[in-house]
Amino acid sequence: MEHGILLSDVDFMIHGIFQYSFFGHQVWITTSHVCILIVMLILIGFAIAANRAIRKGSEVPRGFQNVVELIVEKLDGVVDGSMGHAAPRYYNYIGTIFIFILFSNISGLLGLRPPTADYGVTLPLALITFAMIRFSKWKYQKPMTIWEDLCSPLPKWLPIWLPINLISTLAVPVSLSLRLFANVLSGTAMMALIYGLLRWFATIWPAALHVYFDLFSGAIQTYVFCMLTMTYISNEIGDGKRR
Repeated sequence: MEHGILLSDVDFMIHGIFQYSFFGHQVWITTSHVCILIVMLILIGFAIAANRAIRKGSEVPRGFQNVVELIVEKLDGVVDGSMGHAAPRYYNYIGTIFIFILFSNISGLLGLRPPTADYGVTLPLALITFAMIRFSKWKYQKPMTIWEDLCSPLPKWLPIWLPINLISTLAVPVSLSLRLFANVLSGTAMMALIYGLLRWFATIWPAALHVYFDLFSGAIQTYVFCMLTMTYISNEIGDGKRR
């Protein structure tokens, strides 16, 4: 019985906050929506402050302006190193998803449930990336080249491998979204178990686990998601010449 009571205190699930009717359908506003809103408000506030700092900044950066320019420089450098000549076209997208995913992952340090621990958040991110990958492929490769890739490693007139190649293509957004979701959710579940089962004993020392699950692991998963995004897009762009 006591053990059951302890387990009842373990909570890492998504909860509905309130419900409303939308065109005859009942829609819930959940803890994930609230956490996403908080993360977005923080990022919007940071973006407004960064914009003002740059507009009113000096030629020799200092203070907050220096921080903003350092962040932009480092993010652009990562994109440059992975995408080469195509990098300038993807600075904004990669920088945006990097900052959003990173803040979402580390929001557990603020006592929030990380939005990326919800598959309804990671899947749309992966689908947007998948759409950009497909768009880049059709923009920079000829239809015959695309068909040859789908038939590879056999000749284009023998499309035996076509179903397998299609499955591997459609698996990209699933693998991207599940990797991020599963890693963040596992950290969230672990911390919930520690706080729920150990109660008052979990006072100071779990901070070290927060550093790993929220900060270190969150940063790694952000980097992996963005790096895979850049790799997939770069492979489809090729030499960057339109067909």
